[in-house]
Amino acid sequence: MRPERGGGEPAVTVTFPRVPLFWVDAFCEGPFTGNPAAVCVLERPAPEDAMQSLAFEIGLSETAFVWPEAGGFGLRWFTPVAEVDLCGHATVATAHALGGVGRLEGGRACFSTKSGVLEATVDGDEVEIVLPAEVPSPVDPPAALAARWPVVRAAAGRFDLLVELESEEAVRAVDPAAVELTSLPYRGIAVTAGGGGAAGEVAPGRSAGDAAPDYVLRFFAPRVGVPEDPVTGSAQCLLGPYWAGALGRSRLRALQLSARRGVLRVRVDATRVGLAGRAVTLLSGEIVGEAARRLVTC
Repeated sequence: MRPERGGGEPAVTVTFPRVPLFWVDAFCEGPFTGNPAAVCVLERPAPEDAMQSLAFEIGLSETAFVWPEAGGFGLRWFTPVAEVDLCGHATVATAHALGGVGRLEGGRACFSTKSGVLEATVDGDEVEIVLPAEVPSPVDPPAALAARWPVVRAAAGRFDLLVELESEEAVRAVDPAAVELTSLPYRGIAVTAGGGGAAGEVAPGRSAGDAAPDYVLRFFAPRVGVPEDPVTGSAQCLLGPYWAGALGRSRLRALQLSARRGVLRVRVDATRVGLAGRAVTLLSGEIVGEAARRLVTC
C-alpha cells in the first residue's frame, strides 16, 4: 500500500534520475598511480553551474562531462574552480570509461571540445588520444623563477609556460610554494629537464629497472585550482614538440615526477601530438538525488 497523508491523500513519491559516474586513473602504472579523473556520462549537455558544482564537490584535478552527439561525443572539463579548454588525462579517462560500458564502436571516439575535435583509440586498458601540437615560443624566464631555480631556458605555448631546468634532480627539488606562481600570466607552469633516455642514464630517485625517460616534468596550475597536477596530458602539446626538436626524434617517453608518478608515450608530428598510456577504472557508481536532477535539467 502507498503511505497516506493525514488527510487520506496518497504521499507523492519523488523519483530522481541517476547519472553514471566513474573514477579513472589515467597515464598510470597500476591502481593508485597516474592522474585520477572523474567521468560523468550524460545523455545531453548539462547546465554549466551544475557541472562546476559537481567538479568542486568531487575535488579531483579534473571532472569530465561527456554526452552523445552526431558523429561522436561532446566533452567538457572542469577543475574544482574553473572550466579548462583542454585536458589530456581526463580525455583518456573518458575514452576508457566509455569503452568499458560498450559506448564506443571499434574502440574509437571523436570528442567535440573547446579545443576542436579530439580523437581517441581504446584497446583494453591502453588508450591513445590525439591533441593539437603547439609551437614553443622562446621567452625570457620570469625573474622570480630564474632567481630561485636553475633555469636553462623558457618557452611559452597557448596555455602554459615551459621552464627547462639543468637536471632531473633540479626538477625533483622544485618548491612551488617558494614562488608566487599565480602572478604569472599562464594557466600552468611545466618544469622539465632531459631524462637521460638517449644515453640510458639512471638519475637519483629511479631504480636501475626503470626505463629512462626522454624527459621528466612537474606541472603546477594554482590559477585554476590545481597546485600540482599528478600527470598532465595537455602540457605535452608544448613539451612534446619542444623535446622532439631538442632530441631530434618524434617518439618520446615522458615521466611526470609527482607523488603519484605517471608515464606518457608521446608521438609528435607537424600539427598533432599523440599521447598513449594505461587507464584503470577504480570506482563506478551513480550520482543521485537533487545533484542528478540538476545535471539533467536543461
